[in-house]
Amino acid sequence: MALVSFSGLDPFEGLLSLQETLDRMLQTPGLGLDLGPSGSSVFPSINIFTDKDGLVMRAEVPGIHPEQINVTVEPRRLTIEGERKPSEQEKGSYHRRERSYGRFARSVQLPEDLDADNASAECRNGLLTVRIPKTPAAKPRQISVNRA
Repeated sequence: MALVSFSGLDPFEGLLSLQETLDRMLQTPGLGLDLGPSGSSVFPSINIFTDKDGLVMRAEVPGIHPEQINVTVEPRRLTIEGERKPSEQEKGSYHRRERSYGRFARSVQLPEDLDADNASAECRNGLLTVRIPKTPAAKPRQISVNRA
């Protein structure tokens, strides 16, 4: 009967190596992988939610002046565009670089029941907030009940 020695072999080493390789691939832009609208290299990060008045979109845009951001609302589509430029202090040799620079554009599909004509946007402390109210027909209304 032959005995096989497994000393020095870690059964999970191959899996951990594969996981690290996949993580590196997904975090490296330009590999031809379609990561979709929520991929890790998409800038800026956004949250979209609804409240009682309509839809709210918040985008993280630190270091970008409000005048450098374009917001376009069309029926069924919201687009934000702009450019983040590196500051003069950041031009040099990097030890680590995680902040994205360059032009960006994000578009998201909107529900039908929004009033794009009355949309508003404000930028405060690096956070862009776009509000799009519901159309009057989409808002709930109170109906009185009469005695028969």
